[in-house]
Order: sequence, then structure tokens, then C-alpha cells
Amino acid sequence: MKMTFRWFGKDNDTVSLDEVRQIPGVEGIVGALYHIPVGEVWPLEDILNLKKQVNEKGFHLDVIESVNVHEDIKLGLPSRERYIENYKQTIRNLAKAGVKVICYNFMPVFDWTRSDLAKKRSDGSTVLAYEKDKIENIDPEEMVRRIESGSNGFLLPGWERERLKTIKNLFALYKGVTEDDLFENLRYFLEQIIPVAEECGIKMAIHPDDPPWSVFGLPRIVTNKENLERIVKMVDSPSNGITLCSGSLGANPNNDIPEMFRYFLEMDRVPFVHVRNIKIHENGDFEETSHRSCDGSLDICEIVKALHDMNFQGYIRPDHGRMIWNEKARPGYGLYDRALGIMYLLGIWDSLEKQKKGRV
Repeated sequence: MKMTFRWFGKDNDTVSLDEVRQIPGVEGIVGALYHIPVGEVWPLEDILNLKKQVNEKGFHLDVIESVNVHEDIKLGLPSRERYIENYKQTIRNLAKAGVKVICYNFMPVFDWTRSDLAKKRSDGSTVLAYEKDKIENIDPEEMVRRIESGSNGFLLPGWERERLKTIKNLFALYKGVTEDDLFENLRYFLEQIIPVAEECGIKMAIHPDDPPWSVFGLPRIVTNKENLERIVKMVDSPSNGITLCSGSLGANPNNDIPEMFRYFLEMDRVPFVHVRNIKIHENGDFEETSHRSCDGSLDICEIVKALHDMNFQGYIRPDHGRMIWNEKARPGYGLYDRALGIMYLLGIWDSLEKQKKGRV
């Protein structure tokens, strides 16, 4: 597996590439162009500038997260044609820069949802958390305000201010849109872009919904094994893949995460993996934890073993980390706990490698 680290750019991240260089085992940076409005073409010049910054520090830029999908595509509006053409050109431009994997999602309105961006845990760290009662009893506009106030002043992926200014209109547009409608709109999108991805040697990797259930009555479809299989078979191509995210899918205890990893790895449809742990409470609420298996509800050791057993050659990154040691950063994306997560994941992998070679 190839270890990577998500980075938001020199002007939009508290973490520097020089600091990332000091984390053993990190080969690549997972980046994006956050200044380009959703739906517009990513200019090749801007992509190459990002690549230059990353390469100068000894990293590759093989993975992009995310080229966000315009809401008109998800809604199936006539205007989607323009945005799909823009998406195709962005794929071509990214391929010219040597990008191999594009992570994206198909979540209506909100890319991810949390009730708290800094819930205090017993060890004094703060984490992203989800409490169903808070979500169910809050107006979406108030949710936007809370997320913005808890962002520590940083842009949060999926919560772009300009887009969410029109949240009332977005909810009106989604009224009556069913899961089957969303599946069909995703099918149409994939039928258009996957041939371009194939020509460019790029693998598209859809990210699961976070959390994997309906929020505010909006349809969600990237939620479980059955739906993921349906998606990859919509357009049966190696370029139509999945970003397996343990934390997103794992929020639903009915999802057997190690089994799902093995199943889709066997299909060779997993170019990218996110690994994080969460603690699920009896009422279904959850909060994020350290990556250690014993700290949460997910067996991270078994998840990494699935990757190792299947000889995973793709890209992986630690997902959200706790905020520890008085670090002030974008919620979930500080340096310290993600670095600890990397060392935990690589420690498991190294132990499995030694066992494989008969040295333990």
C-alpha cells in the first residue's frame, strides 16, 4: 500500500509539507484546488503549480480529493450537461499532470454531517461527533451556521460558504427526489465520465456517504455493500471504483467493514482507502477516536489485515484525527493525531509483513 496525507495547500493549511516529510512512510500528498468553484474546469496551470509544490518536497500527487460534483448533476437537471463536460475536461487536465485516482462523492447538499466539531473526550482531546437528536432537531440553516462557527476559520470541504448560501433553494430542488432517482442520476454521470477516465488512465473512486443514512430527509445511496456493488456494476469498468472509508461506512454497525474491504478488494475496485476509527454508542450516536482498535468500535487491525491479505497496492491515508497537544487546526485535520495514525497503520502492516516472511 502507498501511504498518503491529505493537504489543503500552503495558504489554507496549518500543516506544512516540511512537517509531513517528517512522518515516516508518507509517499504522496492528496490534494485539490479549493479555489475553483464546484462545477468549473480545473485549469491545467493551477494543477501543475500544485504538483510542483508537492514534488519539490519529494512527494507524488497521484491522488486528488475531491473533484466535487455539481448539484445539478445529482439532481439530473438539464444544466448538468455543461457541468459534466467541465468534469470531463478536469479529468483530462488532471491526467496530463500524472494524477491516477480521483476521489469524489455523490451526497446531496452536505458532503458530511456532524453535530459537534470539537467534542471533548475523556483524555482531553477534541473530536468530530454525531448526535442524532441534535441533527434531527435542528434547522439546516442553523447547522450551516454552527459548522462555520466551529471551523476555526478554515474552509471545510463540502461546506463551501457560497454554495450553502442557497441551501433553502437546494432543499426545495431535492423535494421529491428518491434514492432511485439519485441512482439514475449517478448512472448517467458515470456513463458520461468513465469512458474519459479509461482513456486517461484514471480511476474514479466514489466516497461513501458520511454518515451512511439519510440526513434532513435527503436521499443517500453510497451506504452499504449492496449499494456499492450496484454502483460499480452500473458501468462495469476498472475505472469505476470506490474509496473505501472505514469511518463513514462503519458508523452503521450493520456494515461488516473487514468483510466489505475483502469483497471489493477481490473485485479490484478499490484504488483508494481512508482509515479511521469511531466509537458507536448504544443509541447510534458516534464520535471519532484515535486509530487504535481498542479505542473505538472498529477493528482496525483486521481492516489492515484485509488490505495486506489482498496484497493492496493502492493508496491509503489516515482519515480524521483527534485534536491533541493543544494544536489549533482545521477540525479533524491536524498534524499530530494523523501522524500517530499513520504510524499505527504502518506498524500493523510491518508486523504482517514479518509474519508473511516467517520471521515472527
